[in-house]
Amino acid sequence: MTRKQKRLGLIGLAGLVLGSAVGLVLYGLSSSVTYFQSPSDIAEQQVEVGQRIRLGGLVEDDSLDKSQGSVILFRVTDQAEAIPVSYKGILPDLFREGQGIIAEGHMNEKGVFIADTVLAKHDESYMPKEVYETLKEDGHWMEEEQAASAEQSTKVN
Repeated sequence: MTRKQKRLGLIGLAGLVLGSAVGLVLYGLSSSVTYFQSPSDIAEQQVEVGQRIRLGGLVEDDSLDKSQGSVILFRVTDQAEAIPVSYKGILPDLFREGQGIIAEGHMNEKGVFIADTVLAKHDESYMPKEVYETLKEDGHWMEEEQAASAEQSTKVN
């Protein structure tokens, strides 16, 4: 073999090894690429009992039940499907019916999502109260419509 052939063979082998490594990494990350799954996604995929997933959607109206002692029951919906959720812990301040949430946990054999973490999402118009007040005091606040939106998002429930 000539020197040029050896070099080309070495470059080809390095490319093959690098391509295989990238393929393995992408295959390993394929299940965690999606930040959360909607109730419709979970219904379609038939998630295995005990498989760790993130469930995302809206807390269904009139589904919140705190009468079970320390266990909180509610349903998460994407307007097409709804999944019952059981959570034992302290809910985030922004948690309420109709609000977007992401819950981490697993499905049990009865089809109930057992959450060990619940994160409440807020909309894109959210602004911390301190920032809103500073902008308003300095006269840098924009339109009335945006001000009303920020005031509504900073109200304490």
